[in-house]
Amino acid sequence: MLTTNSEYLRCEIMDVLRAFNEEERDMTHYFSYSGGKFYNTVECGGEFFDYIDDFDPQDDLEFKRYAKRFAKLAVYKTLQKILNKSLPWGALTGIRPTKLAYSEIKAGRDFKPLFEKLCVDDENAELIARVIRAQRGLYEEGGTHLYVSLPFCPTKCDYCSFVTAPIERTKGYVDSYIEALKKELESVKPYLKNLQSIYVGGGTPFVLDESQLTRIYAAINEVCDIKCEYTVEAGRPDVFTEEKLALSQKFGVNRICVNPQSFRDQTLRAIGRKHTEEDTVRAFEMSRKFDFDINLDLIAGLADETPEDFENSLNRAVALSPENITVHTLSLKSGAKLKERVAALDIDGIDQMIALSRKLLTAAGYEPYYLYRQKYQAGGLENVGWSKKGKACLYNIGVMEERGSVVAVGANAISKRIFSETDRIERYSSPKDIPSYINKVDEIILKRAELFKDF
Repeated sequence: MLTTNSEYLRCEIMDVLRAFNEEERDMTHYFSYSGGKFYNTVECGGEFFDYIDDFDPQDDLEFKRYAKRFAKLAVYKTLQKILNKSLPWGALTGIRPTKLAYSEIKAGRDFKPLFEKLCVDDENAELIARVIRAQRGLYEEGGTHLYVSLPFCPTKCDYCSFVTAPIERTKGYVDSYIEALKKELESVKPYLKNLQSIYVGGGTPFVLDESQLTRIYAAINEVCDIKCEYTVEAGRPDVFTEEKLALSQKFGVNRICVNPQSFRDQTLRAIGRKHTEEDTVRAFEMSRKFDFDINLDLIAGLADETPEDFENSLNRAVALSPENITVHTLSLKSGAKLKERVAALDIDGIDQMIALSRKLLTAAGYEPYYLYRQKYQAGGLENVGWSKKGKACLYNIGVMEERGSVVAVGANAISKRIFSETDRIERYSSPKDIPSYINKVDEIILKRAELFKDF
C-alpha cells in the first residue's frame, strides 16, 4: 500500500505502480523542495532510494507540474531497479504523449531529451517524431469540431465500457433521443465557427434504420456548412447496407469507419460480436462503391489471440487497402464485462503484436498520424492511427492533441473549449445514460451555452 507525505502526488505515483501491475506493493514516498531542488525518497522492501532533480519553477502551476513529473520518475526508477524491468513508455503515464512533445517544441526545445529523461524507449520517441511529421501542415490551430453521439449497438462487446446498450433494449428511446439531439443541434449552431470536422460516433450509428439516420443527418445539415471532413463511425460490418451508405453520401459524409476489430471468427464470437470475417469484407467492398475514405479498426490482445492471429488480421486489413487503419491495444475499462472477470491484463505476445503493426503498416505505406494511451492498457502500450499520405483524419488530430474546441451533443458527449491564450481547457459532460439525457436536454443546452459564452 502506498504512503506519501504529499497527497496531491498520490494519483501520479499510483499511475506508475499500475503500469507495473504493482498497485498493492508496500511503498513509502517522501517529497520536499528547497532552493531549486526537488527531493524524492522512495522506501520499498526496506531499501531507500534517493533522487534529486534541479529545477526552478516560475509559478505554482509549474511547480506542481514538475513535482508530479519528478515523483513519478523516482518511483519508476525504483521499480525498474527492484523488478529489473523497463516499460516502453517509461515514467510517461499521460494519455497524450504527443501533446507533451509539442509543449517542448513550443518552448523552443527538442522533445527527445525530455523523453529520454523520462525513460521512454528510443522506438517510442521516434514514433512520436513520426506522428509530429505526419501532422505537419494538416491542422489549423483554433478550429472547431462537432461530435454527435449515437449510443446504440447491436450487442455490447466484452471489452466495451461505453454507455451503449443493445438496440433491442433501447428501441423505445430512439425517437425521443433523436428529437432531443435535434434540439441540441439547433442550439449549438452559433458555436460552429471555423468548423474543421464533423464526427458521428457510437455505439454503432448504422444500427439505426434509414429513416432515423435521415432525421439525424438532416438536423446536422441544418446547422452546418458541410464543406469539411465528415466522418460516420458506421461500426460493425453486419449492419451495413447500400441504402445507408448511399444516404450518408447524399448528406455529405466523406469518411466511414468499418470496425471489425479482428478477422478471426472465433475471436469475434468470444467478444460478443455477431459478424464474421466475410461480413467485414462485404461491408468494406460495399463502402468502396461510394466516395468515402475508409478506416478499419483492429484491437491487439483480444480473446487469447496469438501474434500470428493478429498478424493475419493486419495482413487482411492491409490487403483491403483502406485509407486509415487504427490499431488499438486492449484496455481494461470500468464498466466492461471483461473487467468483471480480470483484475489486470497480462497478454502473452502483446509487445510482438504492436511491433508487427508498426512493421507491416510502415512497409505498406502507412504513417502514424495520431496516438493516445489509456490506463490499464495491456503491456503499457498505446493506440495509433495510421494513414496513407494525405488521408489523415483531422478530427482525431484535433481532439487528441487538444488543439481545437469540441462542441459535443448527445448522451455522454463531452464538449471542450480551448482557451489558447491562457493554455486552459474547460469541459462540460452530458449525462451518460439515455433516459437522463433525454429528460435533461434543456438543462444541458443552458450549461453548454455558459461554457461557450462569447465564443
